Amino acid sequence: MQTIDWNDFTKVELRVGRITAAEPFTEARKPAYILQVDFGPEIGTRKSSAQITALYTPEQLLGRLVVAVVNFPPKQIGPIMSECLVTGFHNTEGHVTLCVPEHDVPLGTRLL
Repeated sequence: MQTIDWNDFTKVELRVGRITAAEPFTEARKPAYILQVDFGPEIGTRKSSAQITALYTPEQLLGRLVVAVVNFPPKQIGPIMSECLVTGFHNTEGHVTLCVPEHDVPLGTRLL
């Protein structure tokens, strides 16, 4: 495992956001959703493509808090521009389970 120093870690903007919309990404090569994630007034709402269809329905995602990287450059994914990276972990079956705060925190709060 490569080590990093504190300055490397602080370059990554991991922020809390709330999913305000989730719809199937029908044009994606692998099953995915297009998410709208609200990070509060400082950052605003960002779009993301997320391959999380095995464990979540769009209805289960609405209102859920998530942790996302907000300072990657936008990335073209098929016909959409992904503006943040929603984080998660692969379970034993290889499906992604979301990285989420245990309790409510203000939107846009930075992970430290």
